Amino acid sequence: MPHDAQVTALFFDRAGLDRARVGALVDDALAGCDDGALFLEYRQSEGFSLDDGRIRSASFDTAQGFGLHAEQGETVGFAHATLLDDQAIARAADTVKAVRTGSGGTLALPPQRTNRHLYTDANPIEGLGMDRKVSILSAIDAYARAKDPRVAQVMASLSASWQAVYILRPGGEAVADIRPLVRMNVAVVTKQGERMESGSYGCGGRMGYESFVTEERWQAAVDEALRQALVNLESIDAPAGEMPVVLGSGWPGVMLHEAVGHGLEGDFNRKKTSAFSGRLGDRVAAPGVTVVDDGTLADRRGSLSVDDEGTPTSRTVLIEDGILKGYMQDRMNARLMGVAPTGNGRRESHAHPVLPRMTNTTMEAGDKDPAEIIQSVKKGLYAVNFGGGQVDITSGKFVFSASEAYLIEDGKIGPAVKGATLIGHGPEAMTRVSMIGNDLALDPGIGTCGKEGQGVPVGVGQPTMLIDRLTVGGTSAA
Repeated sequence: MPHDAQVTALFFDRAGLDRARVGALVDDALAGCDDGALFLEYRQSEGFSLDDGRIRSASFDTAQGFGLHAEQGETVGFAHATLLDDQAIARAADTVKAVRTGSGGTLALPPQRTNRHLYTDANPIEGLGMDRKVSILSAIDAYARAKDPRVAQVMASLSASWQAVYILRPGGEAVADIRPLVRMNVAVVTKQGERMESGSYGCGGRMGYESFVTEERWQAAVDEALRQALVNLESIDAPAGEMPVVLGSGWPGVMLHEAVGHGLEGDFNRKKTSAFSGRLGDRVAAPGVTVVDDGTLADRRGSLSVDDEGTPTSRTVLIEDGILKGYMQDRMNARLMGVAPTGNGRRESHAHPVLPRMTNTTMEAGDKDPAEIIQSVKKGLYAVNFGGGQVDITSGKFVFSASEAYLIEDGKIGPAVKGATLIGHGPEAMTRVSMIGNDLALDPGIGTCGKEGQGVPVGVGQPTMLIDRLTVGGTSAA
């Protein structure tokens, strides 16, 4: 069945909604508004987890509902329900009408149409039977334990979701999308004497289980989780103080996402609460630093054929050669700032309002060999993997914990360290980037971004890069 027809059948045949009646309700609710739309959603999700050789949990869930929003100026009326019927939508329409003023507005033009599909329509949950999924988790456990006698515990999980959305605007303009998502996680705990350390690895994307959960991939995931755990067994206390820091390629781009990316979202800049507000055209990073948000990468976790307002995603250049070029925009903030939306309007579900959010945010590659970057540092830190972190959007200050890091001594990678945290100011740190590697890599597909209580899947990436000076929090003197 063609893509749009499949989604239409799901909501207007299976759910029994009357297409003409729903269209009339949307037209009436949004008459005189600046913008708005009805968002219909159907989602299936499942998860399986193994711990200590046993399946500890298995879940399956189906959710559906709608969200209707109306905009006038900066005011948004929003109503949602899990009940998909004309009466519920009619009640929601009566609610969102409250934003209308006597002056009325001119409805914004609809998003540009696209036939682009960045991922399969197939439901990953139906791709493998439950027995096969359980056997894969059991095989992960057995493989990890056979690799090294120091393995004390293995945790593994598989999860998937299949989301269908239908976005209806006044006048009958409609956009449909089907979004699969899969993820695998492996964590290993190793023990040597009285010391225990852990390592983990996750991967995922918008694809089916069959092409994703191959023996080669899950064995590689175990190998990496075990490698990290064994490295951490030999780690020493991290130094503290200000020093050069080399960030590895790939997942360390999460620091870029948090410390810089959030500050480039449209709402913070329209409200002038970002450290980057009002700085278009200014130098905000060192020469050579180019940062883009790209939702058009096929099969990637953070990609979308269209965003949650029906706008096709795009490759948005945020910083080019150190100069601030633009922000990520949903429709409302773009309208209020007098610019075009960039396809970054996102929501966790039908029960959440749209916010400007990142998709896949990366720093572009430079021309340096990563080995040359390490060799340039006499004494510093090499951060390869990150755990948690946080950032203050207004001040730009951030704190990140490194889950895998090493000392750099006389241009060579030294012992692994534990307990290292990176502390700094996002815009300031970007001006201290002095060397950028030629090894751009994307994360393996594990990112989930939180904002205003909403979580959405995202991607990050970067090449190896050197920040000349950054504060490292540790447990020993530098």
